[in-house]
Amino acid sequence: MRLIILFGGASFEHEISIVSAITLKEKLLGIDINYIFCDQDHKFYLIEDSKMKAVTFSKGEHRNMPELSISHGGFYQKTMFSSSQYSDTVLNLIHGADGEDGTIAALLDFFSIKYIGPRVDASVFSYDKRYTKWLCAAKNIKCVDYETIASDEHHRINSSYPVIIKPSRLGSSIGVSIVKEESELDYALDVAFEYDKSVLVEPFIEGVKEYNLAGFMAKGEMHFSIVEEPQKNEFLDFEKKYLDFSRSEQVLKADIDEALEAKLKNTFTKIYKNMFEGALIRCDFFVVDGEVLLNEINPIPGSMANYLFEDFNLSLELLSSNLPSNKRTKVTYDYIHSISQAKGK
Repeated sequence: MRLIILFGGASFEHEISIVSAITLKEKLLGIDINYIFCDQDHKFYLIEDSKMKAVTFSKGEHRNMPELSISHGGFYQKTMFSSSQYSDTVLNLIHGADGEDGTIAALLDFFSIKYIGPRVDASVFSYDKRYTKWLCAAKNIKCVDYETIASDEHHRINSSYPVIIKPSRLGSSIGVSIVKEESELDYALDVAFEYDKSVLVEPFIEGVKEYNLAGFMAKGEMHFSIVEEPQKNEFLDFEKKYLDFSRSEQVLKADIDEALEAKLKNTFTKIYKNMFEGALIRCDFFVVDGEVLLNEINPIPGSMANYLFEDFNLSLELLSSNLPSNKRTKVTYDYIHSISQAKGK
């Protein structure tokens, strides 16, 4: 298996993407990988293996490395006398905007580049948490109750306290607050509106059981990771999730019965099928009174949720060899030719 790991992007989760890429470098030993970094100006750079360190990017040293262009079939490095092509399967590891909102997916589709990651429609419905709720309604999947508030609306809520305030289009717990009483609401909304013009308000469920499950489809079958019960305080804040993005050691399987595991996998499958083919995703679930509720979809999970798989390298290889292909329209100009012939031109 040969891969291009594409990371970086222009988003609030830019640094998280760098951490994920560095973690996978340490995890995917023995695999031929090229690392391509997308900076905040949307320039692409080929990063040397030995330079895959956080300081390379924080100090701007990547600008001294080969700049690439993107065209049909892959990325290209042009020099005065030659041109090199990098056309292996791309692993989209750009978190947040650019990577998870469909921008990169559309770019790779446009240039007929094979890639692991959510397609455009899947990105749209998982990047914006409001659309995820709509997807749940359409697929008859139970999810956490919610209401939305726009930045230009009156900041009143109908939900009972305590609640969680979160930006609609952001991950990694950035801009998220727990509001326990009305006096804390305005400040929490101000924080969230720093990142997005729309926020979600959800009930804060004390002591709720939370489970994470990752998976993908290959050869017509779903392939699941173990089920994890994440360790947390009140909720997984940014610093906790930041550490999670650098995890590479497999975690322990949650101590749950077969019936609950089956419910989680069935719900995951309903979410995944006919939407996320070609991607490895992670879903975060709540279980309340025995009922499984979708909390969030992670279309590009931190470090690809490698720590949830017994053999992550084998899983990635299986996915990369079973990617969906888009049938390109063949342009024939038959219509124009027929009109021209009818007019005698």
